[in-house]
Amino acid sequence: MTETTEKIQSARIGVVDSDRADKTRRVVVSYLSRHPKYGKYIKKRTVVHAHDETNESKMGDRVEVMPCRPYSKTKRWKIIRVVDKSPEN
Repeated sequence: MTETTEKIQSARIGVVDSDRADKTRRVVVSYLSRHPKYGKYIKKRTVVHAHDETNESKMGDRVEVMPCRPYSKTKRWKIIRVVDKSPEN
């Protein structure tokens, strides 16, 4: 039997910005976008609220998030795994 690891297409990697709420993390996902006229790359970011069932991630950790069913009014993402721990933790 061979194991295949499928990459989740809509998963993104971001940094936990806030861990004050219980089971909720605010994650900042940064990306580069090309300017339509001038072609220069611009840094942009998206802030998402993600569900963390076990409160495993802390502020400053790099995490992988994926879209999921709505957990609340603003929570539409779920933390899959912690990629890197923050040096402060």
